Amino acid sequence: MGELAFTEVLIVGAGPVGLTLAIDLAWRNVDVAVVEMRPRAAPPEPKCNHVAARTMEIFRRLGLSEKVRNAGLPADYPHDISYRTTFTGQELTRIAIPCRRDRFTRTDGPDGNWPTPEPPHRINQIFLEPILFEHAAAQPRIRIFNRTSVEEVVVEDTGASVTLRDLDTGAIRCLSCRYLIGCDGANSIVRKWMGVAFDGFTYEEKFLCLSTQQPVERGLGDICNVNYMADPEEWLVLLRAPTAWRVLVPAAEATPDEELVSDARKDQVFARLLGTDENITTLHRTIYRVHQRVARTYRDRRVILAGDAAHLNNPLGGFGMNAALHDVRNLCGKLVTILQDNGDDTLLDQYERQRRTVMQEFIQAQSIRNKQAIEMSAGAQMDANEQNLRAIAADPARRRDYLLRQSMYSAVAREQEIA
Repeated sequence: MGELAFTEVLIVGAGPVGLTLAIDLAWRNVDVAVVEMRPRAAPPEPKCNHVAARTMEIFRRLGLSEKVRNAGLPADYPHDISYRTTFTGQELTRIAIPCRRDRFTRTDGPDGNWPTPEPPHRINQIFLEPILFEHAAAQPRIRIFNRTSVEEVVVEDTGASVTLRDLDTGAIRCLSCRYLIGCDGANSIVRKWMGVAFDGFTYEEKFLCLSTQQPVERGLGDICNVNYMADPEEWLVLLRAPTAWRVLVPAAEATPDEELVSDARKDQVFARLLGTDENITTLHRTIYRVHQRVARTYRDRRVILAGDAAHLNNPLGGFGMNAALHDVRNLCGKLVTILQDNGDDTLLDQYERQRRTVMQEFIQAQSIRNKQAIEMSAGAQMDANEQNLRAIAADPARRRDYLLRQSMYSAVAREQEIA
């Protein structure tokens, strides 16, 4: 049946989450194998633009923060967030909540003393993954199996046995491991073999994402990197990525996909945004189904879920990849304690308690609130939301609390409270 091999930890999925976990474990002298169906870590389209300040600390500890910064927007670029109450034509009401680099220093600033010198950062996953892949591939303790599928998983009290198929040759390989980690995304094959329910819901609407390298910021005034535009007719998010602007708008579920990605729809979106009939050339036109889901359990004995395999949330707020990377930050320390310091597997129960609680109480709740706020219709509710945002922007204490939540510090602090 092919070669039988063993590794301490087997990770399924070589996205940012699986690769970061592999690098962290190898850095702590743990042998790791990573299985990935794609030929290499190169996502087909830009996504996951935001890396929170607390998440950048993970890359700094692994010696990767400089490479990550250099591949994204310049480190001294403003990282502001803007809330705009309308975007009809060019009449924009801006409610900016500052999030600049100078807010993230160890010295007292306008918003108080921050716990890290790392600012938030903006980098596309198409640039982040190759950095992580190159670094992981160079580590002698990491073996990467590209173009390889998981055919079967047998879960045992002492670990797991996994049957793998080389997608190019058809060859079968069996790997046994002490711990199997599913970092294989929303359609996780590991979660399937665990038989774990993925509780939650899927939004009835679809999301249309358009990216362009044209300077759409012209005529929009003092535009920020992140712009949430609430409107009675249709909300919109405008994000600055390292090489392009990304526009995210909702779309009715019944609208055919070919209509959503058509030139006519593209022109309609940019005409409303810019107030002109300028022809905007796009790099990508992508349709997403958006979910709010959390796996009923993250663990079956020594098989564990992390990242999108364990939870999904809508992208408003940039919590998806950040929350996933904090999953593996937490998990890595516990695995090392078990493997090297005679720790007990009950630490994995603590991982589940901590990360599921944070996901339910903070990430899911906050991302749902973000979506509700931006899609409010005109009237008293929208006026109240606007007044609240203005109050946050004007109050240093409330603004600091807001930035701590956006930067993942509040979520990590909550995690550490859970025994």
